[in-house]
Amino acid sequence: MEDLFQFNGFRYNWLNVLDLAIVIFLVIQLYRLLKGSLAFNIFVGLLMVYFAYFMVELLHMPILTLILQNFINIGLIAIIIIFQPEIRKFLLVLGKKAPLSKDSFFTKLFLPDKFKSYKEEENIIDEVVTAVSHMAATSTGALIVLSNSYRVKFDTASSISLDSNINAKLLESIFCKGSPLHDGALIIVGNKILAAKVILPVSENPNLPLQVGLRHRSAVGITEHSDNLAIVVSEERGTISYAEDGTLTQDVSLEDLKSKLYEVLVEGYPG
Repeated sequence: MEDLFQFNGFRYNWLNVLDLAIVIFLVIQLYRLLKGSLAFNIFVGLLMVYFAYFMVELLHMPILTLILQNFINIGLIAIIIIFQPEIRKFLLVLGKKAPLSKDSFFTKLFLPDKFKSYKEEENIIDEVVTAVSHMAATSTGALIVLSNSYRVKFDTASSISLDSNINAKLLESIFCKGSPLHDGALIIVGNKILAAKVILPVSENPNLPLQVGLRHRSAVGITEHSDNLAIVVSEERGTISYAEDGTLTQDVSLEDLKSKLYEVLVEGYPG
């Protein structure tokens, strides 16, 4: 292949340019994925180490090159350990966007049949939106997590297992201030209320607004490393928010919430 240019005795062609462009694209995607998390500073530090390595190699400094090369080789294992949550989140995003047919052999073999029809999904959406609207009107604090995975992980030590059908009145009664189950989150998996009074991981994202409370930070925390949607009703203001992929969207309307639920439960289902 014809060379484009030469630099420092090396010849570069179109494949080298493409190689560099792919690396730049991947770095940008990593930046977007890690931005706002505690791992971002570690990511910047690693970029500086790699930049220093290429500079000392380019300047033919063998001792520093050897030291940094060994550091990088050992550091690959450390990177996997440190960035385990981010790697898992990245793979979840890829898996979520993977085009799978609802009637494909792979889907039938490996993916659970969560809903018998879209009619059942629409009924679930109506029940959740009805409950959220009533709780918002009465400033009843609530945290509802809808999971697409039957293997959703949470602390079972303090949670109460329910395995109940989704009903607006039941949701409201659970979060009623006099209820023993109103503290913590409620987990919905498929077409069932799986558990209540669930303690969720609290997000350490420093970019979250200072005025948000524990419910909102817990909503962000459960969605940072898992494919869930968390709905929050503020006890102080009666406003509605939701978190997805570690991002908090505040003060949404009931129509916006309903659209998001359709996006997750209907449009998000392979088909």
